[in-house]
Order: sequence, then structure tokens, then C-alpha cells
Amino acid sequence: MSRLRLLLLAAALALAAGSSHGFEFHEATLDAIHLGFKNGSLTSTALVRFYLSQISRLNPLVHAVIEVNPDALRQAARADAERRSSGDRQIGGLHGVPVLLKDNIATRDQLNTTAGSMALLGSVVRRDAGVVARLRRAGAVVIGKANMDEWANFRSAIGTGGWSARGGQGKNPYVLSSPPCGSSTGPAIAAAANMVAVTLGTETDGSILCPSSLNSVVGIKPTVGLTSRAGVIPISPRQDTVGPICRTVADAVHVLDAIVGYDELDAVATRAASKYIPEGGYTQFLKIDGLKGKRIGVPNGFFDFEDGTIRQMVYQQHLKTLERNGVVVIQNLDIADLDVIQNATVSGELAVLAAEFKISLNAYLSDLSFSPVRSLADIIQFNNAHPDEEMLKQFGQLIFLVSENTTGIGSVEKAAIQQLDDLTANGVEKVMKEHRLDAIVAPDSSSATVLAIAGLPGIAVPAGYDEQGAPFGISFGGLKGYEPRLIEIAYAFEQATKVRNPPMFKQ
Repeated sequence: MSRLRLLLLAAALALAAGSSHGFEFHEATLDAIHLGFKNGSLTSTALVRFYLSQISRLNPLVHAVIEVNPDALRQAARADAERRSSGDRQIGGLHGVPVLLKDNIATRDQLNTTAGSMALLGSVVRRDAGVVARLRRAGAVVIGKANMDEWANFRSAIGTGGWSARGGQGKNPYVLSSPPCGSSTGPAIAAAANMVAVTLGTETDGSILCPSSLNSVVGIKPTVGLTSRAGVIPISPRQDTVGPICRTVADAVHVLDAIVGYDELDAVATRAASKYIPEGGYTQFLKIDGLKGKRIGVPNGFFDFEDGTIRQMVYQQHLKTLERNGVVVIQNLDIADLDVIQNATVSGELAVLAAEFKISLNAYLSDLSFSPVRSLADIIQFNNAHPDEEMLKQFGQLIFLVSENTTGIGSVEKAAIQQLDDLTANGVEKVMKEHRLDAIVAPDSSSATVLAIAGLPGIAVPAGYDEQGAPFGISFGGLKGYEPRLIEIAYAFEQATKVRNPPMFKQ
């Protein structure tokens, strides 16, 4: 941590030397940043210095960032030089824009990639993750690695609640005692707290949608395979996906455009999903009238809030807002066997994930140029040898132990996968097709597992703040490749409601 503090201190001292006059940094959108670059009121160097200063000031409070990139200012200076020499030539859509990456997304630079664990500290990857390579081609500046639930919350049966050994306990920037959720804890906190405008998270089951909802930001969980998982510390090839977490739908969609596409290192999934990528990209679906004519279903079992509570009243108001803006809202829909789907043990999801995790993680570790650990068994042994740093007494590592005890994808796991497929086909897919739905709507990330087990997409958008001031969200989910419809819905809803407020850091 001392290296992080020294780098941040140096950046803070240099802030005055690179300040941009007339540019409003707080809550700056990508459109505002690009305009600032164009009219000369902003440079990449000044933007990076501002965010480094924000991290230096706020990170001791909210623990959103594990490391900052010692090369970030040099990357920013290079972007400024390229912009000056480019003339009218078109440059990448994220050119000169700082991006914070969840700590399970590999970078081939001076940053570590550890999934928040001490066990992987010092490991060396062979190459940038596929999404990072795309970000760099778009001109982005990698500013650092974000905190996360250690091992993407797949170590402990009780969950780690936004904690990692390397990053500490992530804190909700609105109400510090309120849960920040995870596992993409740091990206959501950092975006919400103006520590950066663009972040990337990952999701296996809820890890983008949940922290986005509880930290009043926008998270896009793409269809599995739309974004490459190559170079991402894995859990499941069936369910893992990488997506943006930003303050606005438009910003998240700009980032999505930059990171989707085929990757030969994740060939099967990205080839299958590439047919869903629309010609002309996703920003064309940022339509102010995007709700008009949409059919949105309200499944039973999600909006069960006590009458008279803020959440109950706000969600009812939002459903009316959808209707006022031209949506056909279809209520009281039953997703078959929802109680089974929502129970990872009964559905078979946990059994399959445990087997997939061991296979996938061991493959990831074996591909590293250097690593102190080379297998899940090594990590379990490391945790046993470092119980204080890894808070073994508090959290344990039961899921690790269960996963280590698996022996591949056998008849039990294949039957569980078939059951998950059947639950989807007879559940959300059947409901959406029968009622010709463009999306289902749910509070926060409560429908995350419904979407996760089949690799379906979802978008979380800020919805309101409870009696204590803690945020809650609303999520729209659809079938594979439904991102255009979900973007139209989420953007038009955001513009109609304009819920988001900056955090207050209440004790």
C-alpha cells in the first residue's frame, strides 16, 4: 500500500501543474470529456491527475482501488501528443480517457492481477486480457486496478461482502455502513464517487448488476461471449462476462462498443455471440423515445415490498413512468420454478460452478509467465498458511474446498447443466416469447440468477434512495442479443427519471 500512497501523493502534488481551466471534472461524462479535449479546456494529463487526486483523497475512506498505474501519466501525455498531431484524423473513442479495471482483468504492465488475493501478488501474465487490448486500441489510459470481493466472491459460503485481502473492505460512498455489494465492488464505488468515469467489471451471477444498483451507477452485463473473457481470472465459461460500470447509460454504451467482438483466445463464445453485434454499434440505440412501444414484463416474486415504504412507492412510480412513456407493462407474470432457479444448490448452479471453477482457474494459472501458485490446491494451502491476511477465520474457504474436491464435468454436472437449460427454457425464455416481451424488469439485481444461468444480458440503472439515503436500482433483462432493446429502454428510462445524485459519504 505504501507504493500506492507515494504514487498518489506525487500525482496530487502535480495536480496544480496540469489543471484545466473551465472544465467541470465532477460527474463528467464521456461526451463532456471529448468536448473538453476538442475545445482545449481539458487534457488527458489533467484528467488523469484529477482522478489520481480523487483516489488519493477518497480511497482511504471507501477502499475502491487496489493499485494505481505508475505509467498512467506517461500514457496520458502520449495521448495528448497524439491528439495535438492528429489534426482532423479520427482517433479511438476512448482516446486519452482513464479506465479503472477490476482486479481480475489482466494487464501486461506494472500492475498486478490478483482477484484481490495475496496468493497471486507478483504473478506475471503473458498478455493483456482481450478487453484490455481493445481498450488500448481505442486509446484508453489504464489508470489502475479496482478492489473486488476476493476471488469474485467464490471463496466463501458466507460471502466476503466487498472485502479482499489486498484492497480491504469496500465502502458504499452514499452511506458508508450500507452494503456496497460485489463482486465488482471497487468499479461501482469508484464510478459513483468520481474517482474515474469509466470502469470495467465482471459478472458470473449478479456481480455487475448488484454493485451498480447499490452504488447508484449504471452497469451493463452483456450476453455471455459478447465480450472476451480471455485473460480474466475465471469462474465459469458458461456464465462469466465482462461489462462496463459508469455513471450514465450513454457512457456505459460507449465503453461497450469498444470492448465487444471476436477474440481467438475466447473463440467459441465470442464467435457464437458476434452475430448479435449490430452494424454501426450500440450508441445508435441511445434514443430518448426508446421506451415507446416496448413490452416489459413484471415477474412475480421480485417487487414484494411492504406498502408505504420508499422502495415500494418509488418502484410503483417507475412502472407508471414506463407506461406514460409508451411501454406496455405486463404484470403478474410467473417464471416457472423461480424458487428453484434462485436456490443455487437446488438448481444445480453451484455444483456446476464448483467444477468449472477448478478447471478454469487451473488453466488460467498454468498460462501465467510466473506465479507463486499454480493450482487451486496451492491457493487453499496459501490461505491456510496466511490465515490472518486472508481472514480465514472470518470467511473461511468452503467453496474452494468443495471445488477442489470436484473431478471435472461428469454425469452429475452434465445433468445439472441440462437442468439449468431446462429451467431457462421453461422459465424466462417461455415467458418472454409467449408475451412477446422486449425485457423483464426487477428491483436491484433480484433477477440476476434468472439471467446468469443462461448467459442472458441485463442493465442496471439508478432507481432511488431509501430512508437512510442508500441507493437502490432497477434492472432490465432480456434474451441473448437483446442489448439494443435493453439500451433503448435503460437510456430512455434514465432520461425520463434522472434519479442519480452524487454520493454524500454519510457515516
